[in-house]
Amino acid sequence: MTGARAAVHARAVSRHGSSDPHQEGPVDLRLVAPALAAWAAAAISLGVPGGGVAVAVGVAVLLAVGVWWVAVVRYGAGRDPGADEEDGITPRDDTGGRGTTAPRARSCGVRSAGTLVALAAVLLCAGAGAASAALHASDVRRGPLPVLAEQFAQVTVELEVTDDPRLTRPKVRGSQRTPPALVFTAEAVRVTAPNGKVTAVRTPALVVVQQRGGGSDATSGPAAARAVHEPGPARRDAAREGLWSAWRGLLPSTRIRVVARVAPPLSPADQAAAVLRVTADAPPVKVGAPTALGRLAGSLRAGLREATDGLRPDARALLPGLVVGDTSRVPPDLDDAFRASDLTHLLAVSGSNLTIVLALLIGPPHLATRAERRGLAPRLGLSLRGTAVVGGALALAFVVVCRPDPSVLRAAACGLITLLAIGTGRRRSLLPALAAAVLLLVLYDPWLARSYGFLLSVLATGALLLLAPRWSAALQRRRVPPRIAEVIAAAAAAQAVCAPVVAVLAARVGLVAVPCNLLAELAVGPATVLGFAALAAAPVALPVARALAWCAGWPAGWIASVARTGAALPGAEFEWPGGWTGGLMLAVVLVVLVPVGRRLLRRPWLCAVCALAVLLAVCRPAPFTRVITGWPPPGWRAVVCDVGQGDGLVLAAGDGTALVVDTGPEPHAIDRCLTELGVRRIPLLVLTHFHADHVDGLPGALRGRSVGAIETTTLEDPPGQAQFVRTTAAAAGVPLVRAASGERRHLGPLSWEVLWPPAPPDLPGPSSPGGLDSQAAGLDGRNGSAALDGPNDASVTLLVHTRGLTILLLGDLEPPAQRALWAAHPELGAVDVLKVAHHGSAYQDPLLIRRLAPRLALISCGAGNPYGHPAAGTLAALRAQGVRVLRTDTDGALAVLGTTARLSAMVSGHRTLVPQAMGRRSRAGPAGDGVAVRVRRETGEAVRGLPVLGGPGRARLMLQDPVRARSPPPDTPRELADARKPRAGPPGGRRPRPRRLGQSGKSAATGRARRWFAPERTDT
Repeated sequence: MTGARAAVHARAVSRHGSSDPHQEGPVDLRLVAPALAAWAAAAISLGVPGGGVAVAVGVAVLLAVGVWWVAVVRYGAGRDPGADEEDGITPRDDTGGRGTTAPRARSCGVRSAGTLVALAAVLLCAGAGAASAALHASDVRRGPLPVLAEQFAQVTVELEVTDDPRLTRPKVRGSQRTPPALVFTAEAVRVTAPNGKVTAVRTPALVVVQQRGGGSDATSGPAAARAVHEPGPARRDAAREGLWSAWRGLLPSTRIRVVARVAPPLSPADQAAAVLRVTADAPPVKVGAPTALGRLAGSLRAGLREATDGLRPDARALLPGLVVGDTSRVPPDLDDAFRASDLTHLLAVSGSNLTIVLALLIGPPHLATRAERRGLAPRLGLSLRGTAVVGGALALAFVVVCRPDPSVLRAAACGLITLLAIGTGRRRSLLPALAAAVLLLVLYDPWLARSYGFLLSVLATGALLLLAPRWSAALQRRRVPPRIAEVIAAAAAAQAVCAPVVAVLAARVGLVAVPCNLLAELAVGPATVLGFAALAAAPVALPVARALAWCAGWPAGWIASVARTGAALPGAEFEWPGGWTGGLMLAVVLVVLVPVGRRLLRRPWLCAVCALAVLLAVCRPAPFTRVITGWPPPGWRAVVCDVGQGDGLVLAAGDGTALVVDTGPEPHAIDRCLTELGVRRIPLLVLTHFHADHVDGLPGALRGRSVGAIETTTLEDPPGQAQFVRTTAAAAGVPLVRAASGERRHLGPLSWEVLWPPAPPDLPGPSSPGGLDSQAAGLDGRNGSAALDGPNDASVTLLVHTRGLTILLLGDLEPPAQRALWAAHPELGAVDVLKVAHHGSAYQDPLLIRRLAPRLALISCGAGNPYGHPAAGTLAALRAQGVRVLRTDTDGALAVLGTTARLSAMVSGHRTLVPQAMGRRSRAGPAGDGVAVRVRRETGEAVRGLPVLGGPGRARLMLQDPVRARSPPPDTPRELADARKPRAGPPGGRRPRPRRLGQSGKSAATGRARRWFAPERTDT
């Protein structure tokens, strides 16, 4: 008997045994269906006309009433006989005869009545959600603002700010970086139309504030390049920054008056009725001060920012985001790291923050209603009701300070319902609390039904309540320590349910989310507690707040390090089909993997094999990746990285060493390309010109690598992007040098010469403030009198020699500069490989292409770009000469291999070009099909299985004897000292042109890879 009882207690949920009165019973799901019904009805009704919603609501109410009436009838028919005895009626014996009701039949009737009541509740909640959504959607369509938006009218609007202004991230569009803008939501309360009619309204709107001229990058050309060093623009920049700060300092509930151009929203189903585009010529005109609560919350947030001013950069940026969701200081690279490592939920204040705060008050939640409860409440002598009141005040203050974002509202609602259960002494059950919170919030603000943030918050919380306990128990049965099992189960459950939604939004799947969350969890609690302490102390004792913030900075820095380290891993994430199709596919995969994982846990050796496979997929060591994917190919000479609509080219110069030419428009793309190629050292990084699609990826190229110097063109235009390069280089401690025509360098097997732009006679050093006039002046006598017409024509042009191969990099030169290049270098002959100018645009000089006579042409452009690159005419002109053309938009990254005798190329993947929606592109990763292009110089025949000759060797940069050399700047590395020398023609005169053939080559399939063979170069 004792043994039996012990076994029962051992299998019980509670450690006190199955007789523990405080253990949780079955999961209460009664509120789940009504909450989901209200959620779905609200989401659908926001995009449906009001008349249709009214009819649907009426039908739902009628059905609910009918179902409820049927339930009452069935409940009355199936009442328990004991109820009749209470009414003084003696029930008849159950003899099974006519007129009697069997107990089983009565029980079935009661159960069916309960089911019908639940159905009626679902119908009523769905009707309530639809009605609330229709009423809120009518606010968007009410008033004159939607009509004025269709006319793109200019109006005067009085607004009430409802959110903190946030600065958008600059994006690269073509060659320019779009200037940042301030975006915030507001309610229009008074609209003055162009005809002078004034209307009082309550219409939601989205406000976009831009400065006149679009920021510092609005002007371009030589005049702008000269102005960048003048004191006037510096003063204007300071005034512009002060004006920007005035707009950014607007607090919610402030009333302002603006003159704006009204535009319709992107989608008719958007929450905003119109988009108000405001040009910030002056500080905002305030017509109403913020509320007292708004001022208090603003002062607390400002105090926390001030207390963190002295911290290290990552901790200074991150701590306000961890505590109150203030991400205004988070730089783009840190934000990208949090996204790649799936730690963005730490920057979106959620239930974990409120849980930590309430835990200080009530202690562990499972002890909150017992005599042995912990926390500050029993020490302060607070009763259960007093604890609930104080906790509710903390939850409301939490919403005010952290702003009513979807995750904050969900956390506060769950917390308030749980506190209400504690105060009333009722049984605390978290899943009904979550369902009730969802129901109340959707009825209060139906727009939450379409919020992805709200969806992710609810899914993560539901996973922690339903899946995490079961997964934790399974791990503990396999001798995993309880605390570690709980943390692993919580991170894995939240990631499993949220991953499909992330795939819908970002078209990717992260592999480092669980380990990064486990490592970050160690520091979240201390950082949050100390951060809230600093927040509370800042208004009364700033030195104390700074000391607390300094202590909180250490765990915050740890979290930032975890995010950066996880994001830097080559396999931190991989691409996945986006949209709802991709999300459903991932959900199906996860559902299949869960039972497989259960079986794996029973076989330790299989678990070890799977863990090793995941580790290899995340770390992607070069030998393993090369064997599996064939990329990067051994012995590559040059690689055109797949950086989207931009340029990024890498030239091998030894083991882990390379010359990099341009960095593309986005840091992550060039960083990934260099990581895949194993490049750790860049003695020289050349930026051909300052357009954003060539320089904005510079932080990614510098990340974690040793860079000797950055060489740029002589024309600092656009000035804003030139300033970005100077600032980024200074922050990394990398010196800047200027390229000059005639300089020659040598780096191991690699040698190159700068052919363009021409060197002005009085070219200053890179640190000289003057000389921009001369940099934009006409060419000297040797190069003609043509002027540099903009940044494209000032592109640094390189002629590269590597193990017998000749590669010409034209940058973005346009036809006038191409003709000037030809005139300046009459000795320039045929080349093996040509990097086609300006992404293969139609602006090419056909005579120069005919003269260069390349065997292989490389074009770097983005899939689905809106410029039509590469142009059909350019492709036709190249192919008419028998040139093999490879392009990154369809072939992925391009690698050049072999020697002059055996020229070959390989691509990393293939794409099928399809119309892209909203600029979204599908990028092929290194796992794509390998395609080899080989040129046999001796015979011109198609040969299968030609080996790739050569390989990267170890070498260092060599200095050639200078002629017409200028003194290098004092901060230039010794090994990169400039040397210029007139270029001599190739041995034996000009290179022969290729033989014209009827076709550009032959094709043969070999397994996964497809090989193309091009003709030899023969004498004419």
